[in-house]
Amino acid sequence: MRQLLMVTAAGLLMAQGAFAQTAPASAYPYDKSPWWMKESVITQTGFVFAEVPANRATFSANFLSVDDTVEKAQAQSIEKTRALQEVLGRLGKDQVRVTTSFSMRTLYEQYRDKDGNRIENQRADKINGYEVSVQISVEVRDMNLLERAYALVLAASPTSTANIYFNLQPSNELNTWMYNEAVKDARKRAGDAVTAAGGTLGKVRVIDPTGRACETDILARGGNGAGDDTEATEVMARGNFAYAVAPPPPPPAPAMAPAPGTADYLEAQALKNPFIQTPPLRRIDARACVVYAVN
Repeated sequence: MRQLLMVTAAGLLMAQGAFAQTAPASAYPYDKSPWWMKESVITQTGFVFAEVPANRATFSANFLSVDDTVEKAQAQSIEKTRALQEVLGRLGKDQVRVTTSFSMRTLYEQYRDKDGNRIENQRADKINGYEVSVQISVEVRDMNLLERAYALVLAASPTSTANIYFNLQPSNELNTWMYNEAVKDARKRAGDAVTAAGGTLGKVRVIDPTGRACETDILARGGNGAGDDTEATEVMARGNFAYAVAPPPPPPAPAMAPAPGTADYLEAQALKNPFIQTPPLRRIDARACVVYAVN
């Protein structure tokens, strides 16, 4: 029995030795380089940014009404906003988008405790009335209409209004133009680097929209790099991408005063109090990865 165990142990040791001889010591630390790495090349990322006026603006206004029933309070709030929604619709539904939402709060009888603190008596038989809030949310997509839309909302005498928030939604044309500018920047950076190294820049070998050719360690393992913190080059946005604000229209000729609460009345009130707001600049960035041959 002891001899059998010794033979078995010896066989295991021999098998382990044979496996150690055939198994690789460690994984090969380099990947196979792509075809364009077999010659002298330079990978370069182009960085550009531009400051473009915001082309979207959003704001909201609340209209509160209080009555002894929910139906009455809701009807009052709707009546307050009916003319406003009509006059905002005249600006164009594609340029000024309006959405509404409702909320309701129950008002209870109040009393003071022995310490003088005011407390609501929240019981079903102690309801004093109902408060209904109608919120008008406005998204302006034509900056030439922002001043007029905001003035119309203020003319409707809302209970409260929110701040105006601006943002930039780049168009397809602007994105394409920015990418082309980034490609030009990549060529300039690559040309300067090659010239400084004593060579000349050759033909374009690869244009990589994903940017992986410029950000990944091609020859050594390690995954995607952490990116490039190279400072971007500022470019001037073309004129058709600047969203200039047109001056407010001149006041209309004197005419019969419209009835209060109508859409025409809100338009007349808005012209008396023009709102001036210049859209702020928003930064847009672009990058492009290009591989050049080096002569």
